[in-house]
Formats: sequence, structure tokens, C-alpha cells
Amino acid sequence: MKLWLVRHGETEANVAGVYSGHAPTSLTSRGIQQAETLASLLWHVPFDIALCSELERAQHTARLVLAGRDVPMLTTPLLNEMFFGDWEMRHHRDLTIEDSENYAAWCADWQHATPTNGEGFQAFSRRVQECLALLREHYHHQHVLVVSHQGVLSLMTALLLGLPAAAMWHFPIDQGAWSLFDLRDDFISLQVLNSRAIYEKASG
Repeated sequence: MKLWLVRHGETEANVAGVYSGHAPTSLTSRGIQQAETLASLLWHVPFDIALCSELERAQHTARLVLAGRDVPMLTTPLLNEMFFGDWEMRHHRDLTIEDSENYAAWCADWQHATPTNGEGFQAFSRRVQECLALLREHYHHQHVLVVSHQGVLSLMTALLLGLPAAAMWHFPIDQGAWSLFDLRDDFISLQVLNSRAIYEKASG
């Protein structure tokens, strides 16, 4: 199975530099353009199905990427970004003052501390692992598109490669780019990371 990873386009929260997990935030005009460009870059990929986060910024991106095509889309909360609780739509500068103790603890040990009233990394990691189990149910498909978020896709990349969860930071997932895994029963390989090239199916 070929697994294609796409991060949602730029959002208003991205521009503002605030934490956006589950809080709604719209694609910017640039974000819309990024998704429309990806539609052109990936036009020749014969997607069998798309799996998408429930969050609107990801669904908007998926609709634009798949515009003009009849590709079934399955939404799942397993692909939602990490939930930042009281920190949603807040800037780190404010959190260092208004929730200084909890924020400092999280910055010092993000794998075990939890955002105030939010989702801890351990729970988030288990959720992404559940999503990988869901992907196995689609191994009969040849081309599967996943449209999600920075945290989810970076962690998914690390886990697919058999690396510890903390290795996710080695795999930033760019907006307006596509990445590609080749998943086989006995081997998984990362073939492309953050490409902005036109995909052309190899002949022969």
C-alpha cells in the first residue's frame, strides 16, 4: 500500500502563532492555495480512499486536494490534532505568565506533563497508534491519502519507522507538501518527505 500524507494548509492560528489543537481555525488564503496546488501535484495519484481528521481545517484541505474526483473520505477522531485544553488559541508568551507553573512543567517534560485540562502526550500517542491499526484495515487499497495535522503526522512517521515517539521532532511535516510511505507486510519505507514536485506515475 502507498500511504500519502498531507498536512492541512496554513491557518489563521498558524499565522498568529497560537496553539491550535481542536479549536476551530480557518484556512488562510495561502492555506487554500497550498491545498489547491497539492490537488495539481497529486492529480495522477489514483487514490482509493482518503482518511481525514474530523477538524474542519483538515477536511477543507482534503476537499480541495480531491476536488473533481470521486474518492470516498472517512473521517476519524484518531487523526485529530492533540487537544491543548485551556491553552487552545493561546500564545506561549501569555502562558508563561498566566499558567506559568503548568506550562513550565510541560516544556520541561512534554512526554509526561499535560496541558491544563488538555490531552497528555501518552494518550495522544496511544490514539495515533490506534490510527495505525486502522490503516492496516485498508492494506487492500493501493493508494490511501491521509490528511491530518503536524503532531499526528510527525508522530505517525516516527512510529511507522519503528522509532521512539520522541523522534517525531525529526520529521516536521510541511504545509503545501506531500510525503509518501510504502507499506508492505514485512517492510515499511519512507520514500518521500515534504515534496512539492508533481507526482508522475512511473511507466513500465
